[in-house]
Amino acid sequence: MLDVLGLEPDDERVYRALLGRPDSTATVLSDLLALAQAQVDRCLSRLVAWGLVIRSADEQFTAAPPAMALGALISQHRDGLRAAEHALVTFAEQHRAATTASGIVDLIEVVTGVDAIRHRYLQVQQAARTQVRAFITAPFIALPPEENTAEPMALDRGVQFRAVLDRAVLAEPGIIHDAIDSLRNGVQLRVADQLPMKLMLADAELGLVPLATTQTGEPGAVLLHRSGLLDAMDTLFETVWRTANPLALSSDEEAEAGVELETEGPTAIDQRILALLLAGVTDATAATQLGLSPRTLHRRLRRLMDLAGVRTRMQLGGHAVRHGWAEPPLPRQT
Repeated sequence: MLDVLGLEPDDERVYRALLGRPDSTATVLSDLLALAQAQVDRCLSRLVAWGLVIRSADEQFTAAPPAMALGALISQHRDGLRAAEHALVTFAEQHRAATTASGIVDLIEVVTGVDAIRHRYLQVQQAARTQVRAFITAPFIALPPEENTAEPMALDRGVQFRAVLDRAVLAEPGIIHDAIDSLRNGVQLRVADQLPMKLMLADAELGLVPLATTQTGEPGAVLLHRSGLLDAMDTLFETVWRTANPLALSSDEEAEAGVELETEGPTAIDQRILALLLAGVTDATAATQLGLSPRTLHRRLRRLMDLAGVRTRMQLGGHAVRHGWAEPPLPRQT
């Protein structure tokens, strides 16, 4: 736990032992922790130097009060991080000034291979200070949404996330669950009928654009630094964002969470419900396949009947076929 402050695991073990056994000798601690006395001596020397442990004249050791000792150590690290943040601003300005006069080769970096793209994908999010924007399309080659560990860390730093999902992504296994988690964490999501590419932008400084596979069969991407091309990607995202449909968190009377497109027509889940029912699947089977309760399925059907202006399931089926509401059911994942 205290490794973030520079303590080794054995240092922390010795300090914790002293919290419950003040005025202990190195020999007592060695026996208690089953550590070599030479190792305990090294730990005690470091802890004394950090002010976490007090040494008496007769070589007995006592833990300093945590609120005082650890608080001071935490403050030192916090001050160091603030200094690093100030240095980051200075370095960023120097880099921006240098790249202003750079050639095109310096502004575009080609990234090849799944591992390299995944690394850059995480790095771009880690570099963001104010906002991350993304186009999300299927298939997920380098980093599926559930493996994106950089997103929650950036959100904790106060970074704003906005993402546009290609409508086809909503049919990917597990994507609805991931979308619910993202919405709950404050991510803003919208859905577009079709996106032109995958894209991730960090502030106005970096952009990652995954491309088709290379001649060697490996996936490729380009990392864009601040440039006119990155400005064009910025404009493209904002244009698509304005016309995309917001995705919102909803819940029914059973408190089952879900996501809804804020539109006047059927959602992707509604279309799958209609497709299954038109194929002759029973309500219970359709609900099971889609991970819904029967009550949720019936609620959605009532809403669809209201939208269609019909009173019976048969009339709803006819309306769905005439207006293209139903899509072919997806094959079950095995």
